[in-house]
Amino acid sequence: MKTGNEWLGSMAKSNEIVVLSVTVLTLILFRLFYVFYKSGKPLRSKAAKPLSTLIVLGSGGHTAEMLNLLSVLQRDRFTPRYYVAAATDNMSLQKAQTFESSATNMKGTENAQYMQIYRSREVGQSYVTSVFTTLIAIVHAIWLMIKIRPQVILCNGPGTCIPLCTIAFVFKVLGVRWSTIFYVESIARVKRLSLSGLLLYKLRMADQLYVQWPQLQRMCPGSVYVGCLM
Repeated sequence: MKTGNEWLGSMAKSNEIVVLSVTVLTLILFRLFYVFYKSGKPLRSKAAKPLSTLIVLGSGGHTAEMLNLLSVLQRDRFTPRYYVAAATDNMSLQKAQTFESSATNMKGTENAQYMQIYRSREVGQSYVTSVFTTLIAIVHAIWLMIKIRPQVILCNGPGTCIPLCTIAFVFKVLGVRWSTIFYVESIARVKRLSLSGLLLYKLRMADQLYVQWPQLQRMCPGSVYVGCLM
């Protein structure tokens, strides 16, 4: 049997834990609301300093569309550039290297690095085994985000961007690093967002979401219609 003093001491400790938990939760909620408020605001950098930029590439038409977008990018403003593609994607990084090396009339071609990231799930992979590969992908994504610490993230649909953007958003909420996420939906998406775009839009992780069709913009209030970029 506990004595009166022991009982009071136990109650006091329980109350301290509750107060601490509520305080931490309140601070996180305030920070979350602040992040939502600041997201979408104009990107600012003192004295127009270069911004480290993470560029997420994907197989198929994703990389072609991204490189087309990068061809009009103010490259001396968005540097250094870190290209990231899935570990099983053997073509995207090669295309990015060719793109960077062929830009002879552009500055900053030497400020590019190329990296690969594990995929959460391969096409046809069972959901049971994908649990393990997803954990590996998340750990790898955290390591990459800590290493790169990008100020800007550019992505346009590959599933590879989801763990990276999620970790960037968590870092933003925790005050570790503020990464502005720009998501450009594929031109192939006319009436509905891709799964990646839908997740970033619904969870409000993207600071700006750009679409290339006016009817898609009407379906997604808050998105920005930019016309066809191809």
